[in-house]
Amino acid sequence: MKTDDLITLLSTGVTRVDHKAVVRRFARALPLGLAGSLLLVAIVFGVRHDLMDVAQTPIFWAKIAFPLAVAIAAALTVSRLGRPGVRGGYAWALVAAPFVAVWLAGWATLGTALPAERLPLMLGLSWRTCPFNILLLSVPTFVAVFWAAKGLAPTRPRLAGAAAGLFASALATVAYCVHCPEMSPAFWSIWYAIGMLIPAMIGAWLGPRLLRW
Repeated sequence: MKTDDLITLLSTGVTRVDHKAVVRRFARALPLGLAGSLLLVAIVFGVRHDLMDVAQTPIFWAKIAFPLAVAIAAALTVSRLGRPGVRGGYAWALVAAPFVAVWLAGWATLGTALPAERLPLMLGLSWRTCPFNILLLSVPTFVAVFWAAKGLAPTRPRLAGAAAGLFASALATVAYCVHCPEMSPAFWSIWYAIGMLIPAMIGAWLGPRLLRW
């Protein structure tokens, strides 16, 4: 067979690649996952009674900004790792940046507090349950993110799974903020971080199984 004939044969029936297909999958899945987490918050934990009041304070939006920034960075990382042969690269630095920022804010908070106040600032009222609450709320977003990521083609499924798990848990933490009474960066820097990293580790474990193609 001649080269030109082979090329013609291979190109027969080729369809255009839909570059927006994955975006549409995430656009359908993520609102449902986030809505599921918010519904779990309302049913299992309840929305804090003073939400409208605290929503007028900068510290409340700083609390939401932390997991929201992690979610955006993790989404970028998932989209990069979902392309064959592409490394996470600078996206991992973007993932680390919100954690570093909140750790510095927590350190500054403890530095200006009296010695007797430091441990209560770190433990708050819910340190025993906070990471596990976030883990529970991550179930709907975890399913949604992994369903959407299944449409990608990662060649590093363990790393992609870790990024997807972090993306899911960060979204769940945003939902958790409407219930959580803790308003100290010293608390978020420990217990929110642990709550988000547990699903990331689960995602790394499940990535080779769930993102196989």
